[in-house]
Amino acid sequence: MIINTNIGSNTAARILANNTSELQKSLKRLSTGRKISDISDDAAGIAIAGKMSAEIKRIGASQSNISNLISLSQTQEGYLNQISGALNRMSELAMLGTDATKSATDITAYEDEFQQLEDFVDSMANKEFNGMSLFSGEAYEAYLGIKSDGTAVKYATTGITLSATMTAIESSVITSTANASSALDAVQDAIDKLAIQQSDLGSNLSRLQSERSSLMVLKDNLSSARSQIMDVDVAEESANFAKQQILVQSGTAMLAQANILPQSALRLIS
Repeated sequence: MIINTNIGSNTAARILANNTSELQKSLKRLSTGRKISDISDDAAGIAIAGKMSAEIKRIGASQSNISNLISLSQTQEGYLNQISGALNRMSELAMLGTDATKSATDITAYEDEFQQLEDFVDSMANKEFNGMSLFSGEAYEAYLGIKSDGTAVKYATTGITLSATMTAIESSVITSTANASSALDAVQDAIDKLAIQQSDLGSNLSRLQSERSSLMVLKDNLSSARSQIMDVDVAEESANFAKQQILVQSGTAMLAQANILPQSALRLIS
């Protein structure tokens, strides 16, 4: 029996230290909710999760950008609906102006309202959204993500302009039945041109809403994938924590026993 070197005690101490380290790691995982508590636990997993986190942040920013463009498009939609209502009323007034039985006073009343509505339509061309012109015909871009080669993925909206609509009704009057007939044709032409703009706007909104929904799905999937790498399974880790507690307790008891064993040698020489 060797006294100077207690092999059993050294082995028990080493195993106890390992179990204590595992217990501390398990406690840290449960405390933080993270499966990877230190970078040394899974260096590759940390790198992959970091890239996913950056992508999730970019997707969130893209969603915000798209939502702002949707708000801009919805503002355009609201104004176009107002213009459509004005043109419909102008068409009605022009039709009433073609009635030969109407008096000059009646025609003047129609003309006054007609011109007010024409001025209203004309004023819509200068509307803005956060300093951006709504009807200049400019196409606004939405960044949707980044390709593997680093290039940006983006969608450009179709520009919306009222110039053709306003040109169609420019100088239209209903001061006589003949003028009213010409104005009726001009307003109908403006209505047709506005319908094209509304169609383009509808396409913009449909595409932007689809892209936003797609990004939401992608963000959810990436978050789930990152969670598989980073987040702890509490049930599984709780079982591991209980196991490490038992091992540490038993290791402590066995180390105490190993330290007592050399005392048996004293009985041989006493």
